[in-house]
Amino acid sequence: MSVPIRELLETAGAALGLRVVAGRRGLDRSVVVPRLQQPGLALAGYLAQLHADRMQVLGNSEVSYLTTLDPARARAAVAAVAGSGVACFVVTNGAAPPAVLTEPAEAANVPVLASTLRTAEFIRAATTWLEDRLAPETHLHGDLVEVQGLGILILGKSGIGKSEAALDLVARGHRLVADDVVHLRRISPVVLRGRAAERLGHHMEVRGLGVIDVEALFGTLATLDERQLDMVTELVEWSGGEDRLGIAEEQVVLLEVELPLVRIPVRPGRSPAMLIETAARNHLLRLRGRQSALRFAEALDHELAERREKRAREPRS
Repeated sequence: MSVPIRELLETAGAALGLRVVAGRRGLDRSVVVPRLQQPGLALAGYLAQLHADRMQVLGNSEVSYLTTLDPARARAAVAAVAGSGVACFVVTNGAAPPAVLTEPAEAANVPVLASTLRTAEFIRAATTWLEDRLAPETHLHGDLVEVQGLGILILGKSGIGKSEAALDLVARGHRLVADDVVHLRRISPVVLRGRAAERLGHHMEVRGLGVIDVEALFGTLATLDERQLDMVTELVEWSGGEDRLGIAEEQVVLLEVELPLVRIPVRPGRSPAMLIETAARNHLLRLRGRQSALRFAEALDHELAERREKRAREPRS
């Protein structure tokens, strides 16, 4: 993914205090990574330090350094940096970009922007905006709900009852985030957030009822616009061979983020919503270090061992 400089200006230019000073022909250049760079070493000749496709931020130190150089040498230094494929230059602190910067950048079709923000403030704000805009994303067929303060993604094949389970959870006082299509974004190496697909909002499609407006039926507190994912449940057909104790903990990887997975067998008479709610409560206990299934298995093993020892001590007739 990438963000053209033109889009950055149109979408976040006001918040970042940006204006274009030179290099308008290069506004279609793109930022590929959210990390910004200050090219002090590169301007001094160490181009190996430079990363292409990043925004280059010039604060007071970098601008002052350029003014200490002979103008021809300063232009050559900027030309070398501009020719390496950088996305743009940004001069912060409300300073006017010097001609030794704007002229070679204009010749190389590299935009020069000026920001009224202080350097650290601009880097922090621009990085936050770029991380959000460049976050890896995908769409999944499922439902996303908040249960017991946990964001739970409900997966399963078409027709198995995902929407009905989500609707039942809403009726129990929990909250709906998305039905049918869940838009997922990785906002950090370990955090995923999900929301409804565009234009679906807080609507659900329930077989036999059609499309319903959850917010209108259950109130504004029954819905959320976005939620972090904490665990995944998958509704599966009953096979009879499921783990009876639940000692084994499964994981699923979405957008390179590992999340706990609970498979819930479905058959007539079972309530998927109640089981999802219980799975959420059990996950909260596990987060607090209380492993119910493991404790039960350990207690059972201990009792069996005591029985074996007792039989071994009994006299043989």
